[in-house]
Parts: sequence; structure tokens; C-alpha cells
Amino acid sequence: MLHWKERRERAAFLALANGAIFRGWSFGAPVDTVGEAVFNTGMSGYQEIVTDPSYAGQFVTLTAPEIGNYGCNPQDEESRGLFLNGLVIHELNEPSNFRSEESLADYLKRNGKPGIAGVDTRRLTLMLRDEGSQKAYLHTSAEPLTEAEAVERARAWEGLDGQDYAARVTTGKPYEWNSEGEFHVVAFDFGIKYNILRGLAANNMRVTVLPAAATAEDALARNPDGVFLSNGPADPAAVGYAIRTIRELIGKVPLFGICLGHQLFGLASGAECGRLKFGHHGCNHPVRNLLTNRVEITSQNHNFALKAGALPATLEVTHINLNDNTIEGVRHRTEPAASVQFHPEAAPGPHDSFSLFQEFRKLMER
Repeated sequence: MLHWKERRERAAFLALANGAIFRGWSFGAPVDTVGEAVFNTGMSGYQEIVTDPSYAGQFVTLTAPEIGNYGCNPQDEESRGLFLNGLVIHELNEPSNFRSEESLADYLKRNGKPGIAGVDTRRLTLMLRDEGSQKAYLHTSAEPLTEAEAVERARAWEGLDGQDYAARVTTGKPYEWNSEGEFHVVAFDFGIKYNILRGLAANNMRVTVLPAAATAEDALARNPDGVFLSNGPADPAAVGYAIRTIRELIGKVPLFGICLGHQLFGLASGAECGRLKFGHHGCNHPVRNLLTNRVEITSQNHNFALKAGALPATLEVTHINLNDNTIEGVRHRTEPAASVQFHPEAAPGPHDSFSLFQEFRKLMER
């Protein structure tokens, strides 16, 4: 394993489509790739972030200045692999923690994902906040490449808009997550996180996971008490088959969605969805629950949101983001169906909204 001082000699850079260059040194896999540059404001949880399928197609910039302190271990993984395109950090530390089994650098390298450290992540974050998420090109390999060529490659990439990334991250076949539970839930995997499945199981639900392209007939044939719509990456409008499936399920079985599942439920109900300037990524986003008038600190990871001025009369807003007033939750006025934009399972925390799994249970009880 290379010492961090030796790694510093491996020069690397991140080129944005706007022409900006951010230089640093390579750690992880020495590969080049395109991606969308976003920033995450969480202070911890880098392993959960890199294993969250919702980051597929993106370069995640961590705003916390020191990364890698506690290493990586199998228990903190949130999916079967790493789906992000690359990791951008300021300072990489060697791990020193009793739970650590592998350094972050070795973890990325083993999974074929590049990382760049030594970056002025504050300047990059401010740029993304002011100008919006950027198409980018990460150069960490030994391939001869000028910065100007990298900028052109970033600009030539098709980006995430209009792209179905759920099909890239979903399970290949149905599977049973757990074997016991009072209620049987069918979960559509658009990029599901393990802690969502744990949250459902912890609330006495037996969970069957289906691929993203499964049909309404596939779900109903299993006689579920409820259907769960998972989180996932990229543009919800590109997942047309899921929108059609959800539209067929509304009114036939209780529904609950998170993140991409929330957006797909909204679209299936007649709402419109649009891209946010730089998205919501982090575990410190304040949301007001309009049903309880309580403020909950939430974990979020999305670039798209339902449009406030284009909701159908059948949907009622239940949660609002206190940073920008975007819609964070809706429920159907006549059918047992609801969804939230944030992550109540929050791995890592906060856990202010974990009770939403109980709300899903109540929908099935009624």
C-alpha cells in the first residue's frame, strides 16, 4: 500500500465543462472518466456515500476537509458495489479505527473507482453552488492528456439529463431480503440502499425486491400488502416504464416512495419534475413536516425535484425544504400512497424521520 506522501507524486486533475481546472493527486484506481460534479455537505459517512447507487454517473465532492480517518468495512456498505464515477476530496488520511478493515484509497482501487485528493474543495463547492452542477472529466491515469482536451471531453459527454441510470444499478433478478414479517412488501429497486431494507424489516415487514423494470402485474402477483418505490440515480423522466407501472399500482395497493421513488410517484400522478441548480446532497438538510409542524434534519441525495406550481389536485404537499422551499413530500388525497424526497433511513444519520417507515406500516394497516 502506498503511503500518502508517495501518492502525492501521482498528479491528477478535474476538468469542468466551464473550463475550470482543479489539480491534485490521484488515489484509488488510476482510470479516467466523465461524470457530473456535485458536492456533499455531510461531515461523515463517506463509505455510505460511495456505495449509494443514487450517485451513479457523478463525481462526489466532499466538503468535509479530512477524509479517510476511520477507514472502510463491509458493515457500512449500502449496496453491492460502488456506482459513483469518482470521489473528490481535500485531504486523505490513513485510517485509525478499530472497525477499519481497509483504507479508503485501497477500497476505491479494489472497486475500480478513481479519486483525487489535494483539491481546493471549498473553491469547487462555491463554483458548483454559484454556477450549478457541472459536466466534468477526471484524469488520474498515466494517459497523456492536456487540460484543454479534458475540458472538451467533459463538454462532449451527454450528461445525466434524459438518461435511465436506474436500469444500470438495479438488481438483475428478484430476491427475498428477509423471511419474516407481519406485512409483505414488494420493493422496486431503482438503486435501493441496504438501510432502507433494514428499516422496512425493522418495522415487521417481509421484503421482496424486484428489478426496476418489473411490471405492476409482477408486483401484484406476489400478493403484497404494500409496494415500496426506492431511491435511485439520474433523471426520473427517463424511467418511463416505472412511471407507467406506478400509475397502474395507485389505488390497488398502498404505496410509499423515497427519493427517485418519490419523483416517479409524482410523475405517475400527473406532477412535473425539474432539475435543481446544484441538487441536495448531504445529511444536514432541514425539512418542515407540514402535518406535524415539526422541523426534521434529513439526509438527501438528488438533482431533480417535483415542481411546486405543477402538482395535480390529487396530491397534497406534506414536507417542505427550509433551505429553498422545494417540495420534500406528498401524499395522495384519496388513495393510500405517499412519498418523500429525503432519506428517512439515513445511513449515516440523522434519524429524525425514521418514523416514516411506521407511517407506511399504518397505510397497510388501514
